[in-house]
Amino acid sequence: MGNKVFDHTFVICAYKESEFLENCIQSLKAQTLSTNIIMTTSTPNEHIRALSEKYDIPLYVRDGKSSLRDDWNFGYDKAETTWVTIAHQDDMYNAAYAEKIAERINAVPDAIAATTDYLPIKHGEVGERDINSKIRKMLRAPLKHNNMNGSRFWKRSVLSLGNSICCPSVTYNREKLGPSFFTSELPFNIDWDTFLKIAGLPGRFVYVDEPLTYYRVYDGATSKGFIVSHKREIDDTIMFRKFWPEWMVKVIMHFYKRAYKTYDD
Repeated sequence: MGNKVFDHTFVICAYKESEFLENCIQSLKAQTLSTNIIMTTSTPNEHIRALSEKYDIPLYVRDGKSSLRDDWNFGYDKAETTWVTIAHQDDMYNAAYAEKIAERINAVPDAIAATTDYLPIKHGEVGERDINSKIRKMLRAPLKHNNMNGSRFWKRSVLSLGNSICCPSVTYNREKLGPSFFTSELPFNIDWDTFLKIAGLPGRFVYVDEPLTYYRVYDGATSKGFIVSHKREIDDTIMFRKFWPEWMVKVIMHFYKRAYKTYDD
């Protein structure tokens, strides 16, 4: 499939001066299936401009204060293709990501989103699974049952015990989801809340059970900041309340907070 075209765009949401941005770009340029790449930012600077020019990637600048939701919507809306992946600047993609996603969704006509397995990047290397990625993989298991993952109950079950889906691994169907699809008010769990929104819509959330996304875990990550400030704990509690009674939320959170230690290794 290397010379075929996939109606898809990688949108790189660039922020400030990430030392990992070029690694992300290189992983997208190395895809075995042709696709589109654009870059968006609300923090324009010479570092971002230089890399967009070096790799011949169109750059779009959003005016206004930076925010995950507004930045993601801006990039999502700038894409002109059916399928869109919001690529996080710190993360990387296996060269077969686009090809495997295309194969999977082409076999599922009512697909509204697609995701893959992932591996963490720690200390600069794609490493072994940590406890967090092991648990999330287990929770995603129901998505492997293609004959069932179109039901609202089945899609919600994948999310009910935690955010099992790795955000940068997701590809969205813009034609079926519509414009500016990110509407969550949550500052940290905008992704989990968005996946819950998808779960309530008709169509399938398809899954490629291969580690095609590499998620970087390091002290400067946004997730780390939300853990330190306890804002993640607040957002996680809000999300669990959408599935469970209060007593159950307390029990789940007691164990779920252990996953925060993935940043302590």
